[in-house]
Amino acid sequence: MDKSSATIGLADLPNGTPARVVAVLPGDAAAPPEIARRLAELGFLPGELVRIVGRGFLSREPIAVRVGTGTFALRAFEAACIRVRPETTCLP
Repeated sequence: MDKSSATIGLADLPNGTPARVVAVLPGDAAAPPEIARRLAELGFLPGELVRIVGRGFLSREPIAVRVGTGTFALRAFEAACIRVRPETTCLP
């Protein structure tokens, strides 16, 4: 597989690395079924540029994510529902 087309979970994205949302899918059984809809309402839509701006204690939860002009704190199971493709260009 071409490295530029590889997707990863949002929680696996290194801090500060820009990425594009590829898909928002319901995660495992711990995630409520309406999680994909709620994340879409926050702006986590395919094609949107995102980056992690911070992480909680010991680099765990919550994960502070910048999408559009907003910054949101996500729990690990929420971030696991978001698949991203890291960008090779820098954010403005």
